[in-house]
Amino acid sequence: MMHVLAPAVRTATDSGATAWLLVACALVFLMAPGLALFYGGMVRSKSVLNMMMMTFGAASVVLVVWVLFGYSEAFGDDVGAGLLGNPFQFAGLGQFLSPSADAGSAYPVILFAIFQGLFAVVTGALVSGAIADRARFTSWLLFVGAWVALVYAPVAHWVFDVSAGRHVGGWLVNQVHLVDFAGGTAVEICSGASALALALVLGTRIGFGKEPMRPHNLTYVMLGAGLLWFGWYGFNAGSALAADHRAAVVLVTTTLAGATGVIGWLAVERLRDGHFTSFGAASGMVAGLVAITPSCGSLSPVGALVVGVVAGAVCSWAVGLKYRFGYDDSLDVVGVHLVGGIVGTLAIGVLATHLAPTGVSGLLDAGGARQLGRQAIGVGVVMVYAFVVSAVLGLLIERTIGFRIHRDHEAGGIDLALHAETAYDLQGSMGGRASSHGLLGNLHHPREEQP
Repeated sequence: MMHVLAPAVRTATDSGATAWLLVACALVFLMAPGLALFYGGMVRSKSVLNMMMMTFGAASVVLVVWVLFGYSEAFGDDVGAGLLGNPFQFAGLGQFLSPSADAGSAYPVILFAIFQGLFAVVTGALVSGAIADRARFTSWLLFVGAWVALVYAPVAHWVFDVSAGRHVGGWLVNQVHLVDFAGGTAVEICSGASALALALVLGTRIGFGKEPMRPHNLTYVMLGAGLLWFGWYGFNAGSALAADHRAAVVLVTTTLAGATGVIGWLAVERLRDGHFTSFGAASGMVAGLVAITPSCGSLSPVGALVVGVVAGAVCSWAVGLKYRFGYDDSLDVVGVHLVGGIVGTLAIGVLATHLAPTGVSGLLDAGGARQLGRQAIGVGVVMVYAFVVSAVLGLLIERTIGFRIHRDHEAGGIDLALHAETAYDLQGSMGGRASSHGLLGNLHHPREEQP
């Protein structure tokens, strides 16, 4: 069968397409440690290891679930009016070990499966930013495993699984004709809505709105942002699934939107606060990249510039909504990913040009309002579904094994309480040695050398 976004049906795999997809996989995987650094720098020093562990833990759990049945849910033959792929059709991915499974595909199907699995990894890890400083690690792993099966995989089926031949795919892409090149709905809106649900379930951090909770290491934030931008080329241009003209156009629009995202955010920051910040520059870059993710294959270079600057400005304003409405989205997943994803997805209905790879026309390209309506349906459906199911999962975990850590552990530091580690050895840096009476005296690290 032919898979989503495949450029053409072929009788043998194409070495160029395969090589590009291999590179794209590596780039998307790099986004996970990039996100760990980005998020890790944004939290307080007592939480940095836990924040990074939530990303690496998500990567491990999501990939296991994805191989066992997540890929089948997303890209298996439809079993419910475009709502879900057959979860058992490709369970374990064992049928893709033989080259004969690649017939009709330009690349090995098993490679495509893992490429899509890495999308799920990044999406799941994004959600963790909303509950920084206050979630049990075991509960988070349980949540993200269930979430990828019940939220992400079905949405990916709706958005990414194109019908071809005898294969029946998802309803949003095939019946509504939603355009989402690399995941504005399935990745950005899905993660943002899920993050909002969890933030509401867990409640606010101790001292939220009263105490300063500034990023503890802006160098980490800037380094993580740079790795994310680099990895985003695999995310967006890799979704062309071939090293061709489409990938080139997408790479250009991705680059331009990231650049103007910085400008849009900093402009608002300068007018509102009177100064430019490195934190704002990193956040604006991410906002621009979020918005271009669904629209990278539909816009002209000028359109990409516009989407980036609008997303940077709007997201810079939107991150303040949590103080107005009282929800504690710790690292602004809602303000950047949900809002940025909405901006980019709807922008297709306005700025899309028929000359771009997807060939869609928006309002300004004499396409009328039809495509804008399709995009709005996709935004609304994914946002509501992800929010509701994530809230139910979060409440179920909270009321059974508990999701939020004890208040004393939260106040004292989640790294020490949950992982028996601290990110910075302050005693060692002062020439001292932790004693049995010190902060770490009663904790044993499994790799600690004994005297």
